[in-house]
Amino acid sequence: MNQPLDTQALDQLFRAARTYPRWQDRPVAEAQLRELYDLMRYGPTSMNCQPARIVFLHSAAAKERLVPALMEGNVAKVREAPVTAILAHDLRFAELLPELWPHNPDAAGFFTPNPELTQATAFRNGTLQGAYLILAARALGLDAGPMSGFDNAKVDAEFFADGRYRSNFLIALGYGEPSSLFPRSPRLAFERAVTLL
Repeated sequence: MNQPLDTQALDQLFRAARTYPRWQDRPVAEAQLRELYDLMRYGPTSMNCQPARIVFLHSAAAKERLVPALMEGNVAKVREAPVTAILAHDLRFAELLPELWPHNPDAAGFFTPNPELTQATAFRNGTLQGAYLILAARALGLDAGPMSGFDNAKVDAEFFADGRYRSNFLIALGYGEPSSLFPRSPRLAFERAVTLL
């Protein structure tokens, strides 16, 4: 039976976790990225569709390919972070449903004739998987810095030229530099954000 996580774990995942603008010069190994993905992939998606596709930009040369698509304020973040992940979604995810949702071999038929449903499902569930990646990184002792502030069309042309994948957002990964943090921004209280019916 599941038990609540202890205070330290909840702090690491949520309350004390921050989005860092600067990064320590500490590497993130491929083995860590594999462990990160292995943890993230267990998060739920509708019909187990798992549409997220990730490009981990680990080398300086790979990160420089991303720079022309970035807003100016994100260039240093990408260059300094040991790894930047491009979170994308696969518009042909339904091709894998016979493997991923085996108890309904006809599941792909929901999506194949309906591009609007396909796009919405890929985007929604790929975004969920990006959130799981952030929490998995924190659980493994890494910091994660999600970013908008880039030209999706340029990223897609550079990294996903065949059109199958579409970029969603970026996540810098590594060990944040604490001295670069601003004070934590406010969060909405339960009463302002929640309706209880």
